[in-house]
Amino acid sequence: MSRDDVLSKVPAVTLGFWVIKILATTLGETGGDTVTMTMNLGYLTGTFIFLGFLVVLVVAQIVAKKFHPWLYWATIIASTTAGTTMADFFDRSLGIGYAGGSTVLFACVIAVLGAWYFTEKSISVDTVSTPRVEVFYWLAITFSQTLGTALGDWMADDTGLGFLGGAAVFAVALAIVAVLYFRTQISRVLLFWAAFILTRPLGATVGDFLDKPLDHGGLNLSRPIASVVLGVAIIALIALLPQRAGSHPGKASAA
Repeated sequence: MSRDDVLSKVPAVTLGFWVIKILATTLGETGGDTVTMTMNLGYLTGTFIFLGFLVVLVVAQIVAKKFHPWLYWATIIASTTAGTTMADFFDRSLGIGYAGGSTVLFACVIAVLGAWYFTEKSISVDTVSTPRVEVFYWLAITFSQTLGTALGDWMADDTGLGFLGGAAVFAVALAIVAVLYFRTQISRVLLFWAAFILTRPLGATVGDFLDKPLDHGGLNLSRPIASVVLGVAIIALIALLPQRAGSHPGKASAA
């Protein structure tokens, strides 16, 4: 890294990053359902619990002086579990519906990314090195995680594709993004955010497939056990795979 480079407080985007991200989004679904359904605490209570954890971890992330892998991934998991309970609360408890919830949340994601770009002239994750950019980053992530849950539920339930069918659709969409990354000159920043958003509904549909009842198209596995297995896998990957901060030129280029 040259003297003009600035360390980011988020990890470099590698294959390992995407594997852990997908596992984290799946854990967010099973973990959120464990609290709201298995423990029967309800969507609103679950939302308050996970939002509390998320706020504490985001503050810790912002206060930290450098990238800490365990803190970063704990914050990601908190955002995806909070996203699960928030989406379920809006879609089901408030009766907005999956399509309505997805539309509102997509607008929120676009609004945050737009405000971020207007303020910083870039929405690249490699520029996440100041408190203001970190606030934009975590807002975008939280809204995208919540959007992903609503979008996954809409694809699985309202379209009639089921959990596996929905997972297949999002997996194909991610594959298309990967092809565009390697074969075209489309903005890498835009492709990153497209992939980041799509991993959430993929994890949501896979998580639902694991723990939903058999008559709903799931495997009816124990939510707590599935969550523990996913958590152990994430811990192992964080420990085994290289975890390094991303870097960018001191003057970040626009998206």
